[in-house]
Amino acid sequence: MSTKNSKFNSQEKPQKQKRIQLKDRRSKNYNSPTTKEEDDDLIYGRHTVQAALQSERYLNRIWIIPPLRYDPRFHTLLNEAKTRGTIIDEVDDKRLDQITQRKNHQGIAAQISPYEYKELDELISQAKSKSDRPVLLVADGINDPHNLGAIIRTGEALGIQGLIIPQRRAVGITSTVTKVAAGALENFPVARVINLSNALEQLKKEGFWIYGTVANEGEPIHTVKFTEERIKGIVLVVGSEGEGLSLLIQKNCDVLVSIPMSGSTPSLNVSVATGMAIYEIHRQHLSKNLRIEQKVEGSRYSNSKL
Repeated sequence: MSTKNSKFNSQEKPQKQKRIQLKDRRSKNYNSPTTKEEDDDLIYGRHTVQAALQSERYLNRIWIIPPLRYDPRFHTLLNEAKTRGTIIDEVDDKRLDQITQRKNHQGIAAQISPYEYKELDELISQAKSKSDRPVLLVADGINDPHNLGAIIRTGEALGIQGLIIPQRRAVGITSTVTKVAAGALENFPVARVINLSNALEQLKKEGFWIYGTVANEGEPIHTVKFTEERIKGIVLVVGSEGEGLSLLIQKNCDVLVSIPMSGSTPSLNVSVATGMAIYEIHRQHLSKNLRIEQKVEGSRYSNSKL
């Protein structure tokens, strides 16, 4: 989501915007993590590793300090991981400092296996099975793993059913993304597609409305009715950190939306702006459900007086 002077006009054929060329920083080295490249396969911190263990995600190796090895939060999970082939190494804090390059490891680190992406068809089917009005995210060229991880964490917390990212010119699911997501990825599916425009067309055929976020010339997001009965599914498309949505992706959107800005700060961080947009969708759904519940309760009360 580009957020320069951020506003989100239901302009179906938006004017040109540039597209930034991005690099996928994911490392392909899965050996002993003592170099910067190998560190790309590490996750660390108690909550992050615990979430990976609870999801039964395969971990190649775990390094843990002895007191934590027998902690009730980890003991059974570590034994189960060991039966799946994970190597458990008890080490001291100095070794963990070396492995994580002095990151805040909290006494535990793990070497992860490559992330298993969902197929788009599977992601759509899963989303529809979880909600009668599913909401999906599409990220068009996010290149900072910290931003992608923060977006995933917020999306999962607010009930988004999944994320779609492109295979090229964008960061994938790295250990940094996993760490920043703070366990959210264990319950949040991600699909990686070759052609994002084709993916949006498929989502339209599946009944989803596509909302693209732009800096200017979009409808103010709080005025957009995300809960109309005709809307059976929502896709929120956010753009890259510096350049926003490409022109081609904008043309594939049904509606463009913007976040109104009133201060002198010209822009918002992409993960912050995405979180604001997600929350507006979430807030409207909550309000609608509350009104329905109040109407039902009012009807019950009236009937009880008869």
